[in-house]
Amino acid sequence: MANERPIGLFDSGVGGLTVAHALHTVLPSEQLVYFGDTAHLPYGDKSKETIQQYSLGIADFLLEQDCKVILIACNSASSNAFEEVRAHVGDRAVVMNVIDPVVEQVCDGRGATCTESIGIIGTKATIDSGTYQEKIRKQAPGVQVSSLATPLFVPMIEEGFVFDDISNAIIRSYLSRNELEGIDSLILGCTHYPIIRNQISRFLNFEVNVLDTARIVALSVQKFLTENDMLASRRAGNNQFYISDFTPSFEVIANMFFNEKIDLQKRNIWI
Repeated sequence: MANERPIGLFDSGVGGLTVAHALHTVLPSEQLVYFGDTAHLPYGDKSKETIQQYSLGIADFLLEQDCKVILIACNSASSNAFEEVRAHVGDRAVVMNVIDPVVEQVCDGRGATCTESIGIIGTKATIDSGTYQEKIRKQAPGVQVSSLATPLFVPMIEEGFVFDDISNAIIRSYLSRNELEGIDSLILGCTHYPIIRNQISRFLNFEVNVLDTARIVALSVQKFLTENDMLASRRAGNNQFYISDFTPSFEVIANMFFNEKIDLQKRNIWI
């Protein structure tokens, strides 16, 4: 019955729901346990040590839910706490992040790439860590890598400002900057950002390949489970959604992604 254990994933808020939705689509037989640390969002302006502290606490919670996989569905946590979480969890579960699958896709895993100039946007914590930049340059040293911190995107999305004049103005303000001039591919280095992927593509006149990072991550998890004979034959139970604090937009966005009423449970694991 070990394969029927759930997949756990976490983020600071609604962003990881993009990955949860992609996982639900490609792996419908898998039960998901999602934790959104809404009491501490956003992670992107927190220190490395603080992000690690939150990530380890959530990992323990997901272990209590008997998860076979813990997916860090947050770029800030993936870039600042992945090694610490993996060491802490040990052999109790498989720990995965959302950065490596995207880098492998962009660089084709063989040091080759279909792009000449890659742009990366993300939170300050993700961009300042240099994780994406370092990994891409290591696998594809001939590729030009540009990065830009876009810290207003997360609170904008968490407050429900999408597909409107406010979000379009913020997108225009960031993506008009010189740092991203001339790119032909764009990595959305935050799991919140796929929610505004279409708006970003539209602003870029559909001339830049804006990667569907959530689907890339989901397919990577599917591949890993398949290769390691860890696929569930049936879903052991309903998907579970936990948050550390209630926010009005979380339930709205969750229901939008899953087209069903989500049983949202508040669980303050920090008490």
